Amino acid sequence: MAKKEQYSEQTIQDALAPSAPRLRTMYREQVRAKITEEFGIANINAMPKLEKITLNVNVGRHLDGTKVPSNVREAVIHTLTTITGQKPVKIAAKKSVSNFKVREGYETAYKVTLRRETMWNFMDRLINLATPRIKDFRGLNDKAFDRAGSYSMGLNEQGVFPEINMAEQGFTHGMNINFSFKNSNPEMSKFVLAELGMPFKKPATKK
Repeated sequence: MAKKEQYSEQTIQDALAPSAPRLRTMYREQVRAKITEEFGIANINAMPKLEKITLNVNVGRHLDGTKVPSNVREAVIHTLTTITGQKPVKIAAKKSVSNFKVREGYETAYKVTLRRETMWNFMDRLINLATPRIKDFRGLNDKAFDRAGSYSMGLNEQGVFPEINMAEQGFTHGMNINFSFKNSNPEMSKFVLAELGMPFKKPATKK
């Protein structure tokens, strides 16, 4: 009797996926081995892992009375939906902050959280298509990590994404993008992102 093969749930999901995201494949087949070499971590489950990417656009400062102008709201929702393939969630302020003109209960931001294949595909487009279109781009800040290893970056306008036609936009806005890691710290997260192609600023060379 032939021996029955055992497949993990992850293996089955990968096999059913229409196409494996390029950066996810790179992480599994190349970066993991480099993590072991660099940090001595052999257990896959203990390695730094990118769990989610969150995009956030603040609209609270544009409040006109009790509402955000429709052109602002429509532009933000259109941008986030177009570049991520997901409809953003409206975030309401939990408390009022007079210095920032934030009022409790009023819409203050729109957010999208990406995981799994969608996360990896977005990251690939961000690195290879969007960041090269940033005006006077000289690399991303390589110090913007928190103690848990999560990384934050900002964009000044949505037009860096080739999917967005600025001639059709009625409002220009930026966004914050956060990369959340598990089992990590600033050093390991920076290593993983750099190996995946994140264009950090290069150290200045002494003349």
